[in-house]
Amino acid sequence: MSLDPIISEPRRSSYDVVIVGGAIIGSSIAWFLSDNPGFDGTILVVERDMSFENSATAHTNSCMRQQFSNELNIGISQFAAEFVRNFRSYMHDDPEVPELATQHYGYMYLADTPEFAETLRVNQAMQASMGAGTKIMTPEEILADYPFYNLDGIVCGSHNLVDEGYFDSGTMFDWWRRMARRNGVEYLANEVVGIASDGENVSSIALGSGEVINVGTVVNAAGPRAVEVARMAGLALPVEPRRRYTFIFDAAEPLDRDLPLTIDPSGVHVRSEGDYYLAGCPPDIDPAVAYDDFCVDPDVWEDKVWPVLANRIPAFQRIKLISKWAGHYSFNTFDQNVIIGPHHEVDNFVFANGFSGHGLQQSPAIGRGVAEWIAHGAFQTLDLTPLGYHRLVENNVFVETAII
Repeated sequence: MSLDPIISEPRRSSYDVVIVGGAIIGSSIAWFLSDNPGFDGTILVVERDMSFENSATAHTNSCMRQQFSNELNIGISQFAAEFVRNFRSYMHDDPEVPELATQHYGYMYLADTPEFAETLRVNQAMQASMGAGTKIMTPEEILADYPFYNLDGIVCGSHNLVDEGYFDSGTMFDWWRRMARRNGVEYLANEVVGIASDGENVSSIALGSGEVINVGTVVNAAGPRAVEVARMAGLALPVEPRRRYTFIFDAAEPLDRDLPLTIDPSGVHVRSEGDYYLAGCPPDIDPAVAYDDFCVDPDVWEDKVWPVLANRIPAFQRIKLISKWAGHYSFNTFDQNVIIGPHHEVDNFVFANGFSGHGLQQSPAIGRGVAEWIAHGAFQTLDLTPLGYHRLVENNVFVETAII
């Protein structure tokens, strides 16, 4: 496949759409928009680091689930599952495009209180009404399928083996970029350092290399740095980078079957990862951090993660830490859900920000939705309006209780 090279200087003085940020969200939008028959304009993606080394995309655990408490979030995830399952078809059956590898061992939420158990039951009923395969399991039922757990104090579990687990997001990301560029999207290795706005419209962007580009629409897909892009346009955005930890470990006594992504009541989660296991958790103290702060607290593994693992799965009392890293959530401090669509006053400034850890699995629906809005002025296939910027102005929280 012959592709235009990554460039460092823009080829045009104006573009119909400029996407700020070329990681998973920006590239999803770029591909969906360039593939939308209702759009024939020019698209520029500006990315400050084409290695994506420190992006949230590079640090993702590639998870996908339908166990949410809000119907819209479930619908977003169901489209992701469909898209992953039919990836080659969405890429127009190009013989070069591979199928995406998936592992559907599901999520296992464990409840240790009657109140949380009731929340899981209410959520399961709603998920099932939308076609999700979630089921509530008693401790006895859990142990029949997964005898390695210690379920002392556990009231019930919520589990789904259909379209939940993880998938090869790296390949999806790679092909979105390839196909977008084949469709004529330009990827620019540069940085947006200024945005001109009169309070009603954005008119141009300034690049770190000195050029000024006229724009029809600006899309903010800048991940944890999204607040900086919004500020350039004089707009507020409640998004900040927060650290999340991932640990890869080996077990002296490997489990005899796949381990679902298990969410312990402590907040520690763990799953199978090939021949190894992957665990993660948020820090107990969870402030915003610097954009380049990827330090892992040396005490988190010994003091928090390992004790929880050894208690919940006794076979994990003898394990060896293989690697660890910190990534950044683009954390929406307002309600921990994505903000998508135009600003309520500057309608050619479009948000796709604040995923709070759900960006990878929501990227297909968000890319499609933003593309629809730009091409047609409205969401067409899935109404994402409740996730719009207007809810911040109206102080209308989008309620989602299943946040990890």
